[in-house]
Amino acid sequence: MFNWLSLITGLFYIVLGIVVIVYKFFFTILEPAVAYALGVVLIVYGIFRIYRAISRIKKSRNEE
Repeated sequence: MFNWLSLITGLFYIVLGIVVIVYKFFFTILEPAVAYALGVVLIVYGIFRIYRAISRIKKSRNEE
């Protein structure tokens, strides 16, 4: 269950990163350079969470 939740969380981080880049807002109005950097960091972290969740799902299926 944790792996699937991690997958959903990764998707959320990717969407949040895109929203930050497009609207330049994250709890406060951001400068364009800061919004772009924060958005990229959120997207990369989301991709990392999805990769880690997929690798754990594959590992748990191989153990069964």
